[in-house]
Amino acid sequence: MSQPRPTSSTSARKNLVMQGMQAAIAARTLAGVDQKSPVCIYGLCEAHNVAVRFNEIGSMEGMYDRSPKPRIHLSALRPLARRAFTCAHELGHHVFGHGSTIDELRDDQSNNSARHPDEILADAFASFVLMPTLGLKEAFAKRGLDPNRATAIDIYAVACNFGVGQATLVNHLAYGIGMISQAQRDRLGRIPPKMIRTELIGETVPEPLILADQHWNSPTLDIEQGALLLLPPTVVVDTAMLTPERNLASGRLFRAAKCGITRVAIPGTSWATYVRIAKCRYVGLARFRHLEDNDDE
Repeated sequence: MSQPRPTSSTSARKNLVMQGMQAAIAARTLAGVDQKSPVCIYGLCEAHNVAVRFNEIGSMEGMYDRSPKPRIHLSALRPLARRAFTCAHELGHHVFGHGSTIDELRDDQSNNSARHPDEILADAFASFVLMPTLGLKEAFAKRGLDPNRATAIDIYAVACNFGVGQATLVNHLAYGIGMISQAQRDRLGRIPPKMIRTELIGETVPEPLILADQHWNSPTLDIEQGALLLLPPTVVVDTAMLTPERNLASGRLFRAAKCGITRVAIPGTSWATYVRIAKCRYVGLARFRHLEDNDDE
């Protein structure tokens, strides 16, 4: 099978990105999802009749298997947010009718015009399906933020809300929709997530941290056992599922204790979300990831 030629023309790349955006809008519409809310990519795949499975394979990001039944394979060894983007990327291959593909390990997507057209399409689809322009504009507006003046912690909160990585959001804001300048992109790019976690909780920790601030608007929050979760100070939780760690100036810190689904809420307000806790490095079908014991098929 012949491989598509790399795309080097700026205008050609812009055309591919536009196609990716339009396909993302159509994919969300088909699944009955609006064009601004955060979306569960695994639920979106199910709506498109594509099964998703996590595998303990460290040599790849993900794989799209077109036949006999469409299926996406993801590396369970990659960070949670990275898995979500890779899943969206593989769904992009499905939506565009590409053949079976294997995506090897690589750095976060960037403004790389030398990539093959199919990969640019899939990345653009993934970016817009996970981070719709209207949703990002609303996220910054309700937080009272100018994206070009936002701090790394501000960006981190928005990234967590949409289930993507910090670098993924920064690159999309800069290269995908032009909401931040190159100077702001470069400034934010110099601040690693580890430094943000340290600033948020006051110490260096190896565990992943999800920040769900008072403006969180996703109906679900995915996390793995052992990971940390920073919630608003007045939140009420099931402490058997989310173990309290300590109170911070920025909120209450919890640790995901056991697999399952639990609701967290702020009494007297509309703020609430379902926290879905999966085993760390869970292997199996995505739809069973919150169950302690599962039958793969």
